Amino acid sequence: MDFTGKVALVTGGGNGIGRAASLGFAKHGAKVVVVDLDGSAADATTGIIRQNGGEAIAVTADVTKSADVKAYVKTAIETFGRIDCFFNNAGIEGKVTPTAEYDEAIFDAVIGVNVKGVFLGLRHVLPEMIRQGSGSIVNTASVAGLVGTPGMPAYVASKHAVIGLTKTTAGEVARQGVRVNAVCPGPVDTRMIHALEEQIAPGDASAMGERYRAAQPTGRYTTPEEIANMVLFLCSDLAANTTGGQFVVDGGRTATGGAVTNLAAKPASR
Repeated sequence: MDFTGKVALVTGGGNGIGRAASLGFAKHGAKVVVVDLDGSAADATTGIIRQNGGEAIAVTADVTKSADVKAYVKTAIETFGRIDCFFNNAGIEGKVTPTAEYDEAIFDAVIGVNVKGVFLGLRHVLPEMIRQGSGSIVNTASVAGLVGTPGMPAYVASKHAVIGLTKTTAGEVARQGVRVNAVCPGPVDTRMIHALEEQIAPGDASAMGERYRAAQPTGRYTTPEEIANMVLFLCSDLAANTTGGQFVVDGGRTATGGAVTNLAAKPASR
C-alpha cells in the first residue's frame, strides 16, 4: 500500500468516499488531484492533505462535460507529470420514485453523471495510462449495480452500466499494463444515504436510518474509510493481477438479499 512517487486522481473528492480516498492516497505517499463540482469542497480536501504534510491540488469540474474532464486530466499531467491511480468516483442518487412515475429530467441527470461522467473519465485518462504503460482505475459502482432496488430505476441502471464499462474497458487495456476494477458499496455513512432516508421518510429520517442500519447484517452502515481502503488496495501493487472485477463492501447486505428493499413502496394503510 505504498504510493510514494505516484499520482492519484479522484473525482467527487470533495466529500464522502472521494474525500476518504483522497486522504488515504495522500497518507500512503501519493500526490493527489482532487476533482469536484463543488470547488470549495475540493479545496477543503486538499487543505486537509496539506495540513498533514501531503501534496495535492484541487480542480473544479463538471464530470458530464468533456471539456472539463479534459481539463482535469491536463491539469494533473501538467502539475505532476502522470496519473498512476484514477478513482472514477463522482455520482448522484436521483429520486426514490417508481419507474412508472420517474421524472425524465432526473433520469437524464443521473445517467449523465453516473454513466457519461464515468465514461468521459475513462475516455480521457486511459490514453495517458496507455502512454505510460501502467495505471490502475477504480470506478464507483454499487450493490445497486448487482441487484435491483425498486424505486431507484435511474441509479440502478447507471450502476449496472458502470460495471459493464468496467468489464469492457478492463479487457481492452489489460495487455497495455492498465487495470480497471469497480468497487460496489452498500449503504455508506455519507450525505447520499441520509438524503435517501429523508426521501423515504420525510421528517422521520433518523428513525428510518435506525431501521435501515438494523436491517444490515453487521447492524451498521459502512464507513467512507472502509470503501477507501478497498479502493487503495485495488490501486496498489498488492492487486497487480486483478482487473475487470467488482468488489462488494456492504456488510453482508447482498449476501442476505437486503439490497432488494422496495424503497418506493407506499406504507400500508391502517
